[in-house]
Amino acid sequence: METNAAPCSTAEPLAPDQAQPLLRALAEPIRLQVVHALQHGERCVCDLTSDLDLAQSKLSFHLKVLKDAGLIRARQEGRWIYYRLEPSTLLLLRDWLAQLAAGCQSAATPCS
Repeated sequence: METNAAPCSTAEPLAPDQAQPLLRALAEPIRLQVVHALQHGERCVCDLTSDLDLAQSKLSFHLKVLKDAGLIRARQEGRWIYYRLEPSTLLLLRDWLAQLAAGCQSAATPCS
């Protein structure tokens, strides 16, 4: 069984109200550690618990926040749940940040 948040489309640019839950989810250091732990591919929750030295209940809370934000997806195999990053959401976030970076290079219009 695979579960994930609503799919993100790369066709539409990310709006500020769409960026807010992503940035909020990433603002927590533990969730950044989870994202970093998933950077090389799918991981079992048992491995994440061990590698991050977190109680399963605490890790589950942070995984739910990341999943609800659409940053990760989960699949169940037997009694274990496996998590991985959601590339389409990361690409949307990357593109949004690139737009901000490109726009901030413009000089101000002279005042009259």
